[in-house]
Amino acid sequence: MSRAVVIGAGLGGVMAAAALSPVVDEVIVLDRDELPDGPEHRKGLPQGRHAHLLMPGGLAAMEELVPKISIREHLLAAGAREISLSSGMVALSPEGWFHRWRHSSHHMITASRALLDWAVRTAVVDNTGNVSIRTAQAVDLIGSAQRVHGVRIGTPTEPEELDADIVVDTGGRGSRILTWLTTLGITGIDEIRVDTGLVNATRIYRTPPGAEDFPLTMVQANPYLSRPGRSALIVPIEGNRWMVSLGGTRGGEPPADPDGFLRYTLDLPHPIVGQLISGAEPLTDVVVSHSTSNSRRYLEKARDWPDGLIVLGDALATLNPAYGQGMSVAALGAQALSRQLKHADPAAPGLTRRVQRAAATIVETAWSIAVSQDSMYPEVRGGKRTAVDRVAGRYTRRLTKAATGSYVAASALWDVTGLEAGPTRLLRPGTILAALGGPSLPPLSEPPLTPGERALLNTLDVTSGEGAPSSAPV
Repeated sequence: MSRAVVIGAGLGGVMAAAALSPVVDEVIVLDRDELPDGPEHRKGLPQGRHAHLLMPGGLAAMEELVPKISIREHLLAAGAREISLSSGMVALSPEGWFHRWRHSSHHMITASRALLDWAVRTAVVDNTGNVSIRTAQAVDLIGSAQRVHGVRIGTPTEPEELDADIVVDTGGRGSRILTWLTTLGITGIDEIRVDTGLVNATRIYRTPPGAEDFPLTMVQANPYLSRPGRSALIVPIEGNRWMVSLGGTRGGEPPADPDGFLRYTLDLPHPIVGQLISGAEPLTDVVVSHSTSNSRRYLEKARDWPDGLIVLGDALATLNPAYGQGMSVAALGAQALSRQLKHADPAAPGLTRRVQRAAATIVETAWSIAVSQDSMYPEVRGGKRTAVDRVAGRYTRRLTKAATGSYVAASALWDVTGLEAGPTRLLRPGTILAALGGPSLPPLSEPPLTPGERALLNTLDVTSGEGAPSSAPV
């Protein structure tokens, strides 16, 4: 009987299991946490309580990987929200406010990470028939530099061997893959880390009456000012709630106390986030996280690579969560595995190396987006901009300026940041002309709100009185 073992039951691991399910008899997914039976948070996700966006490219990959059910419809039925980047978002970029467009396009899914993980996990387990999840700690790989054929689980003093035809490590930021590879005799793998010192602070609010369809609202960080980046985001999630996530790079970190949290939003280049939440009911305290650095392991460049081993998701590359691409990159990596498996047996020589190279290509787009921005913040650690980076950065900035008032430019930008297309999408003739021509609509001095949305904002905004209100969670 053929068997695959996946290390890590996060979204990336579950998607890898879905990719493997059609071609092996049994897929065992290992996770050190006891997984909840419902949409509840768990220890193994340090960013789990902060805002998560499932980009269009990632959602499309999931739909392909689980053909028996629509992941989109499954998530929406569970309470997730669908947001159009073109019409359902109010965003202040470093180049100004984005116009909103009447036609709806480039849809992403928003929900708590707890709901996303639970809903996708149940969809895969219920619609495959041969995927099971086991609570266990992977402590080592079984095999050699030529082939991996299993995993040791349990504790180092009382290990158990679990044989497998193929092992996929999706163990996240805490993966021990480099140590395991060294044990197998594979060394010299480059690892790059770019750390802005970003701190995330998140608080959940009850969606105010009448604001159920208020657009996703964000004030983006500005990397061009030689000052710490500061941002804020209101994401509608399940349960008629707003998830409000703040982000600040080294020197501009958001505070953890409720009054400081609100003041931080009001001190941004535009106070819209603070105005909206000033009159909203908080449901939780402020949760703070520091696990935000970019880290990439260049496994595809290893001189030797064992058959039977694949590394995907955050175990391959961790990305600053501010860009909302981690889940989608993991899903696209699993899609690359699935497509390779359509042409070769899981045990075929060279298969896992081809998958590793395909996954690296997917990572490259998201990595370039994150690192090119993060390397501009003061006191960044590990980021070095090259001449090519500076030229690309100037073009991207010009395209972003055009995108504030040009649907052609905005659509190209969303295609790439939404992981529906690679960077070459930005070099198509029409996109270049749009970038050179600039925005076709005049710049906006205020958020692009409808009259009803503006009236609601005015109703919710209670910051014009003596100081900001102080309120504790209910």
